[in-house]
Amino acid sequence: MLEFFNMVLHIDQTLGVWVEQYGTWVYLVLFMIVFAETGLVVLPFLPGDSLLFIAGAFGATGHIDPVLMSVLLIVAAVTGNTLNYAIGRYIGPRVFSMNLRFLDRGALMRTHAFYEKHGGKTIVMSRFIPVVRTFAPFVAGVADMSAARFQMFNIMGALLWVISLVAAGYFFGNIPIVRDHLNTIVLVGLAAAVVPVVGAAFIKLFRARRTQ
Repeated sequence: MLEFFNMVLHIDQTLGVWVEQYGTWVYLVLFMIVFAETGLVVLPFLPGDSLLFIAGAFGATGHIDPVLMSVLLIVAAVTGNTLNYAIGRYIGPRVFSMNLRFLDRGALMRTHAFYEKHGGKTIVMSRFIPVVRTFAPFVAGVADMSAARFQMFNIMGALLWVISLVAAGYFFGNIPIVRDHLNTIVLVGLAAAVVPVVGAAFIKLFRARRTQ
């Protein structure tokens, strides 16, 4: 059992074994992993970006149908985020109605205002940032972001995330230098996604302090 969970946690490295042993069942496995990573706030450690990239590489070899796989993973990403958002929306009001001293109602209101103003791009951009993509829909639910607005950007983000990474894997995943340095490439991509976001946040914070 421990070996099984280890294979799931590192499926981006052992996908070939899954394809060989389970055949078409691998589609369900990939679906469940993406659904769980995006839909359950307690599972942000599951593989995401690297899994999509490697799956795209296997699609190029003919072992996996890249179109079918992409469709299933888009559905998994959309429904996973939807579940996460629904959980946050269900839990949020109940937690803040308990009148607990350590909960800041003002922070909740500021978060709600932030998501109504910037929630769309947050949901889209968070797709490309591990851990953050797991928490962003949950926080959107807690902040009571409107469902229609959330779903519009949820679907947009899922399309961009899955198609871009699967396509990258399909066209470049079987190039030896790319395959051998995948972890480095993922880290560089992560930095490229995170640094502008963090930088913009610091600039905004600095400007806000200067105006005080």
